[in-house]
Amino acid sequence: MSDDPSKKRLGRGLAALIGEIDQPGDTHRPSVSADRRVPIEHVARNPRNPRREFNLSDLEDLSRSIRQHGIVQPVVVRSAGQDRYEIIAGERRWRAAQMAGLVDIPVIVRNVDDKTALEIAIVENVQRADLNPLEEAQGYEQLIAQYSYTQNDLGEVIGKSRSHVANSLRLLKLPQPVLDMLSSGTLTAGHARAIVSTSDPVALARMIVERGLSVRDAERLAQKEAQQAENRESGRGEEAPVKDADTLALERSLSDVLGLKVQLAHKSQGGQIRIDYKSLDQLDGLCRLLGAKS
Repeated sequence: MSDDPSKKRLGRGLAALIGEIDQPGDTHRPSVSADRRVPIEHVARNPRNPRREFNLSDLEDLSRSIRQHGIVQPVVVRSAGQDRYEIIAGERRWRAAQMAGLVDIPVIVRNVDDKTALEIAIVENVQRADLNPLEEAQGYEQLIAQYSYTQNDLGEVIGKSRSHVANSLRLLKLPQPVLDMLSSGTLTAGHARAIVSTSDPVALARMIVERGLSVRDAERLAQKEAQQAENRESGRGEEAPVKDADTLALERSLSDVLGLKVQLAHKSQGGQIRIDYKSLDQLDGLCRLLGAKS
């Protein structure tokens, strides 16, 4: 965990700011920023917004509501030059307002930098479950790459556990065809996590979709594929027995907590636990979680 006190306070600060954003028109609260209406063509989307997918049917529904009732909740923006603004939160409302033919929209102006704007966009979308799993992972990756967050710091900022962040980031290791399925909703995050460490996740993903397999079925399929690959590498011809559902569930639970691949091997008495890591950073993080001294 970072010792930087500003980052430790950041999660609460964002929560307070987003609380203000969620209640811009509450007459029982003092105004936090002057509302104004600006020409809709003077407002542009934030190119760093992690959300990329907008359901057309949902936009049309919102557009019809806006035609009838107007925009109830203002779009939150920041200045992007003279009489120009960039969206921080509310791109969906802005898109629907364009479809509804509005010439101007209500906005709340916030003076924030690139980092804070990205954090707000991610937190707002995560809280409202507006991001698909791929967009969420890409947003986390962007904050880590651009602003040097650790997974622990990022978890504090967005109000999620470190293991949630780690498991989201693991999805980005999947091949593009699987990421496309994840983005479209054809494949769930649970299915994707089950196959992320397999040798041919594309084939397994297609099989999961074609057969309509559950996440538990996908875990069994991935385990069988991993055992077959291990047998081929070791030269063994026999196929190892498929693990039972309880063992697979425990492996998944441990993997979610550690953010790393975990395998259990039961024997007649006792057994083995195997934790795979791919970098010294992952090993260091594991040691900290287990309380090991460096």
